[in-house]
Amino acid sequence: MGKLWYILTAGLGGLAVVASVPARAEVTARTDSGFVIRVTGEVAASPAEAWKAFTTPSLWWNPQHTFSGEAANLSLDASANGCFCEKLPVPKGAPATQKPGSVMHMRVIYAEPYRALRLVGGLGPLQSEAVNGTMTVTFKPVEGSGGKSTRILWEYVVGGFMRYKTDTISGAVDKVLGEQISGLTKLIGPASPVDTKLLSTEPLAPEASVAGTRPGANDSATDVAPPPEEDAPTYTPDPTKDDAAAGESVKSALDQLFKKNDDRLPPGR
Repeated sequence: MGKLWYILTAGLGGLAVVASVPARAEVTARTDSGFVIRVTGEVAASPAEAWKAFTTPSLWWNPQHTFSGEAANLSLDASANGCFCEKLPVPKGAPATQKPGSVMHMRVIYAEPYRALRLVGGLGPLQSEAVNGTMTVTFKPVEGSGGKSTRILWEYVVGGFMRYKTDTISGAVDKVLGEQISGLTKLIGPASPVDTKLLSTEPLAPEASVAGTRPGANDSATDVAPPPEEDAPTYTPDPTKDDAAAGESVKSALDQLFKKNDDRLPPGR
């Protein structure tokens, strides 16, 4: 357990190096049996580019928070039942037929490219505890950026029985996830302050608020997600709300979607 705790907490001094990057993590709720951590970062990339970078953790995950000590051993299959996994090296002296070891950090249960990704699993020392951990990640174009900047927001909800005090373990997980979003933001590049001249006094049209660009913009189809159907619910926070309200809206937006899908099921299903 001591080694696992080291894996989670080692290297936190690196946070000071990237403190200037527009990214942060905070514990938004905590009880004796669980906690919620909210992580945000704004990057200079389209939602499509941000999605591609996020789903390649080998490029930005801190290797000190791995079991193998090498971020290159990490992979993420961003599809339902896909694995956020890590390969472990074959022990020295093992037979030539010995396969590498492996770790499943999290499992994907929902994936919509460029918009939302949801995974379940206990990170670090939480893997040995009887807890459920659910991470929901959303990718939203920053208003006024023409689809060229994206806000990445993820919430990690943990609950169940654990042998750690939640006020201690939640703080450690908060710092580690803060370091990860900082690493991701540093890899892609932090978003520049939005030019106020780009901001319109009129609210964005529904298709623009989701796809991240106004109708007629010159963004290529590979840079942004295509606009959803007119009545399709959005996975991303309301851009008119502040950060705190935006974070709370993620769950309600997803719940609304699932409710609509359930309504379409035939009777008896």
